[in-house]
Amino acid sequence: MVDLSVEICGLKFRNPILPAAGPTVRDGDALVKAADGGAGGLVAKTVSVSPAHVPRPNMVKVKDSILNAELWSDLPLEQWLRFEYAKAKKKGLPLIASVGYKADEIRAVAPKVKAAGVDALELSTQHLGRDLELVTEATKAAKEVVDIPVFVKLSPDAFDVVQFARAVEGAGADGIVAINALGLGLAIDIENTMPMLGSVSGHGWLSGPAIKSLAVRCVADVCRAVKIPVIGVGGISNERDAVEFIMAGASAVQLSTAAIIRGYKIYGLIADGMAKFMRAKGYNSIADFKGIALRHLPEQPFRTTSKPPEVIASRCTGCGLCEQYCVYEAAKVVRKIARIDPVKCYGCGMCVSVCPTRAVRF
Repeated sequence: MVDLSVEICGLKFRNPILPAAGPTVRDGDALVKAADGGAGGLVAKTVSVSPAHVPRPNMVKVKDSILNAELWSDLPLEQWLRFEYAKAKKKGLPLIASVGYKADEIRAVAPKVKAAGVDALELSTQHLGRDLELVTEATKAAKEVVDIPVFVKLSPDAFDVVQFARAVEGAGADGIVAINALGLGLAIDIENTMPMLGSVSGHGWLSGPAIKSLAVRCVADVCRAVKIPVIGVGGISNERDAVEFIMAGASAVQLSTAAIIRGYKIYGLIADGMAKFMRAKGYNSIADFKGIALRHLPEQPFRTTSKPPEVIASRCTGCGLCEQYCVYEAAKVVRKIARIDPVKCYGCGMCVSVCPTRAVRF
């Protein structure tokens, strides 16, 4: 039997699949639904000194991702302190409170949130921009006023996410969450020529599968640069995505867009899928594959000459995807088996990535 549990900064999670701060954890009732849906721990929506005035409309689906103009919680802080955190705590899972933003706001809010019984803080830096000093000051402020773990959530809009990670580690952060939504973006309804979000200039932040590879890169870079644990966020839709983040060094993952699209059951579905993956691969615990991919990240290109992939005929179903996606016209399905022309093949690897049965490989 595989063990999905993880321990991060003394907090014990039943599995590494957590909600990310956002609309699916907007209050205590929503946090309870996340717990009942199978989340390994809970992360509440960001709070600050005053409620947010959230523009409407503030979410639009962009293919399989979401562009949002969401802000921090529009509920009064006192309501969170008196009611919402308490509802979530009844589920018995570790509860992380997301808090924002500047150092003076952190100093005012963090002690109150800690007194409400939360187990850790997550500092949102989304509205601090690319100002490394502001992010560092916010981290130091939190560490000065609370004695529970402090995780700092980094924005992908930072010029150098590794520089920010090292800075917050130096400022005392106990862990890092990477990454937040990517922005700013714009979606226009071409039927009425209007922006689809009601924010200033129609701007919003992009989340979901569209940012996943950027998020995985940031997690891998940060994990190689710091010694504190990293929680990965960005575009996780299924167990393979979650495993990818953990193989890149993440100790756990968070998701929001997938929960918006598929509902609260997504946490348990991904956890169950991860358990099946682990059994198939012979992994007994998360630690067995955490960071395993980092050793394979080359400092130089693998090669700069073409090497055609091989085709395992017994696995090939003749689906034709390799032929469809090959811009060099090197892949052809002949008698229901894929063939690769070594003369035409550029060695780009697209056919390997689209093969559903892994019949094409380097």
